[in-house]
Amino acid sequence: MTGRLLRRLLLGIVTIAGVYTLTFVMVISVPGNPLQQSERNMPPEVEQALKARYRMDNNWIYFGQFLKGAVRLDFGPAFTYADWTCNQILMHSLPVSLVIGLLAILIAVGVGVPAGVLGAVYRNSWLDGAVLGVVLLGISLPTFVTGSVLLTVFAVYLRLLPVGGWGTLAHLPLPCVTLALPYAAYIARLTRMSMLDVLGSDFIRTAVAKGLPRRVVIGRHAMKVAFLPVVSFLGPATAQAMTGSFVVEKVFGVPGLGQHFVNAALNRDAGLILSTVLVFSSLLVVFNLVVDLLYAWLDPRMVDAL
Repeated sequence: MTGRLLRRLLLGIVTIAGVYTLTFVMVISVPGNPLQQSERNMPPEVEQALKARYRMDNNWIYFGQFLKGAVRLDFGPAFTYADWTCNQILMHSLPVSLVIGLLAILIAVGVGVPAGVLGAVYRNSWLDGAVLGVVLLGISLPTFVTGSVLLTVFAVYLRLLPVGGWGTLAHLPLPCVTLALPYAAYIARLTRMSMLDVLGSDFIRTAVAKGLPRRVVIGRHAMKVAFLPVVSFLGPATAQAMTGSFVVEKVFGVPGLGQHFVNAALNRDAGLILSTVLVFSSLLVVFNLVVDLLYAWLDPRMVDAL
């Protein structure tokens, strides 16, 4: 087991390095550089001097500098924001995105799993129809629509929560719920479909034939198997949610990582782009490994697949 984990960790490091290299190649393939922003209009000789200072005049040296900085977790200056380094931006924005993303996933699991179970247990009833309708609505509506509706109702009309910003517990509900709704819809659909398959299995019919209570059959026997597809979904979904949502951050004025990544891409800021991609790819690798461990715990037959 330990050897398999070490092999997976090594493969994760190789994957992160590959994503990092591919991202750098795409960044340097795009015309322009962060020194050519429209508001600067610097003379060509000044631009050339700055490119030489930051090693932008040679792509391979530039890549080696970024690779060395990535190993030391020092990504250099952020050209998108004056007097800020990439590390400072990550230190300020990443915790915000992590808090919102983690709470959003917890809300999504807390809402989606019970909804999917109820829809499967009471199949073809009005409750199942209501679950399917809400799921369809949650998947179809973009986050800027749901966010705007929640903002209008709870912040503008009812005045129960602040319109936007960050810093207090009152700023958490609206962005967290907005980010959680699509994930909750997907989790509810996955749970319902998986639960329907499990409820028709032989071991469930055997448990029912033994006279076990319905709640025991569903909670102790069916849920453990039906939850496996949800676990697979939670790996990449958690990594995506915890690296920030640009739309949610814009709607609610949250200083998260998503909007910094978009601004870096628009300004061709290689350092900020690479540091953000490195964070996302690292979280993705870690959560996928956690998913595999949960699989092995829920189903011991999956240990050999690690």
